[in-house]
Amino acid sequence: MNFPGTWMTESESVVYRVVPKCACSTIGQIMYYSDHGQFFDGDIHDAKDGLHKWAHDDSKPLIATNVQSHKSYAFTCVRNPYTRILSSFFDKICGIQRSGNRYRGNLVPMIAQKYGIEVEGDFDQIKSFRRFLLFARDTIRWRKPMDPDIHWSDMSGHISTFIVNGGAYDNIFWTEKFNDGMQSVLDDIETPHKVTLQDIPRFNESEGHGPKRAHPVEDYFDDLSMHLVYEMYKKDFRLFKYDFEDPSNKMPLGEIDLDEIHAKLGD
Repeated sequence: MNFPGTWMTESESVVYRVVPKCACSTIGQIMYYSDHGQFFDGDIHDAKDGLHKWAHDDSKPLIATNVQSHKSYAFTCVRNPYTRILSSFFDKICGIQRSGNRYRGNLVPMIAQKYGIEVEGDFDQIKSFRRFLLFARDTIRWRKPMDPDIHWSDMSGHISTFIVNGGAYDNIFWTEKFNDGMQSVLDDIETPHKVTLQDIPRFNESEGHGPKRAHPVEDYFDDLSMHLVYEMYKKDFRLFKYDFEDPSNKMPLGEIDLDEIHAKLGD
């Protein structure tokens, strides 16, 4: 059984299914701190030790055994689909990555040519973002001109792999209510080092990669854009209780139902 995107503390106090663009840098650093009493020096995504990750071969059997027996508390975190796809655009399409290069090499030149996206200088953010949405939709619906990237593939898809392969979540919380959600996880687990959440900085590793968002969230989404977002993220809106009708409302409308999520994503 495979558990891609799954991280686990070395003490096996907690298991986390990473969902890109959903506070994963901060969560990873909290997990690292809870075991070691200090933060990882750098981007937690680059950590090769101090945290079990499915991407590391020696961690795979430990994670698989833990998850399939539900030995440890397991959780994940989700985000409003409107703000998540916007964040992906500014970070991955407009931004220069920590390597000093554009994301995925020729990706940006390719979609600039095929979709007319501009990302240089004082470009029209709304126009370019809406063209990016067409590209993202094409990758998700038709897997053309490439497979969807993990940063804009739907959250339900990430979260379902954990369930389909035999895992179960004890908690799924919203990025928009991060402190409440993360505290509810910490309240339910025992860690080698105590984590005082109000003292933890936010590790937004994508901040500064790209230009600042120049407009309110809702200005980027006209009727067609909303249709495309719903086409891509219908399950995410429904399962995680976000407001499709109003892009300006990033807050959820109801409570997450874990039983519903396990039933609908476990097929």
